[in-house]
Amino acid sequence: MLITQLKAQETLASLVDGKKVFVINCHGCKEVSFPEKEAAELQKEWAAAGKVTGVITTDYICNPDNMKLRLEKHMSEIEAADMVLVFSCGVGVQTVAEYLEDKMVCAGCDTYPLPGYQGVTPLEYDCDQCGECYLNLTGGICPITACSKSLVNGQCGGSKNGRCEVDSDMECGWERIYRRLAQLGRLDALKCPTQVRNFATDDEVSK
Repeated sequence: MLITQLKAQETLASLVDGKKVFVINCHGCKEVSFPEKEAAELQKEWAAAGKVTGVITTDYICNPDNMKLRLEKHMSEIEAADMVLVFSCGVGVQTVAEYLEDKMVCAGCDTYPLPGYQGVTPLEYDCDQCGECYLNLTGGICPITACSKSLVNGQCGGSKNGRCEVDSDMECGWERIYRRLAQLGRLDALKCPTQVRNFATDDEVSK
């Protein structure tokens, strides 16, 4: 069970400014709270402005096998886009980013904490539902769940040979983030200081 809401209007506007986007909507956990109407209205505006190359709306994009098959049918539209914008929890964004390694994949939503069932992904990464999502700054790899220490300002310096000092079976999350950003030509994102996270929920989510 999840509570998602759209990122701030100015954030979404800056993401799509001057870009062509391919949109993916996940309705798998919408039984709890998903901004379906608001997302549809926003995407309609973008489409009218010629910003959208294509749209997928499906259940549980955190199922990688199902998502792979759906993405393969839309590869020409995805290739025509500068960015893939995913409206889902953090797991969905990470699932898409894992498959589209050479494409900028961003989150259109923030996810807020609610105990209970969280999607159907068989993958190891997950979403901590920690409010303001940082995936847009880290190449679609979550610094909270991919790092044993949940560091948001870079690696701790304790990793050895690319492995985590806390868990030697775990790859250093920040080394993964660095390689991903380098592959996308977005290492400049690491120059942006991480701001204090906004854990607050709005009135609608709080009810």
